[in-house]
Amino acid sequence: MRIGCFALVEPLSPMARQFQRIRELGFDYVDLTDNHNGGMLGVEYGFAESVSLDTHPLEIREMVEQNKLTVTSVCAHANLLDPTSPARYGTAEIIKAVKLAHFLNVRHVITTEGEPKTGFGRSLTRNQKLFSIAEKLHEPLRWAAELGIELLIEPHGPMTDSPEDMQGILEVLGYSGNVGINLDTGNVWLGGADPVEFVKQFGDRIRHVHWKDLGEEWETKRGELFGCGMSTIPIGDGAIDIKAVVHELKRIGFDGHTTLEVAGTDNLKLSAERLREWAG
Repeated sequence: MRIGCFALVEPLSPMARQFQRIRELGFDYVDLTDNHNGGMLGVEYGFAESVSLDTHPLEIREMVEQNKLTVTSVCAHANLLDPTSPARYGTAEIIKAVKLAHFLNVRHVITTEGEPKTGFGRSLTRNQKLFSIAEKLHEPLRWAAELGIELLIEPHGPMTDSPEDMQGILEVLGYSGNVGINLDTGNVWLGGADPVEFVKQFGDRIRHVHWKDLGEEWETKRGELFGCGMSTIPIGDGAIDIKAVVHELKRIGFDGHTTLEVAGTDNLKLSAERLREWAG
């Protein structure tokens, strides 16, 4: 099991500094996290932790190689349930993320449906939600197949947090060979499911893991919130049995990349130490 972290470790710093800090912390692997279309004022003036999907890949490769890092995924968390709009991150952005991953020699692009923000999205039936997700991912999957990229679906919304509905999504996408799952331990638990049982159910469909632990104060929010950004505690200090998840992943033979979604230098270091110990 290989352990990396999000390229979001130092607030209000540009991507080059994120990579530099990750190397200083002793990590070899990183997820390319926040990204956007076109230009962004914050990036131009050095206070945004984002990268443009329109960036020439050589610029990103040079930053990565300078810090002796390996990018393990490009995140493309989208809005797949609300109506298509130029203001929403969706199909067009996922396609760009797939192309960028190809030119960066990165195997995985991670997406999800997100929680709907409009009355339209919230009013959809289960079958309509499945259709919306399948329709919005159809062309990204064609590009992914063409370019040798695996599109991984992450639990981070009302459908993907449910094992039953995640199964439905995989079925409606046709169990394509380039569709897998990015397990997020915090999101699965927060959505009301058991991460260990999730691993047992989906087995080798899980190709990548995001590690988060959440404190007991989150218990009352289970089943009501769908996904959260970062853990503010080290894994092992919260309500989620991360050690059992590690052991179950090891039992099924998982040997892929994993990423810490943990805020704070000390929390990151302790989380990595515990993961290595539990993984043996």
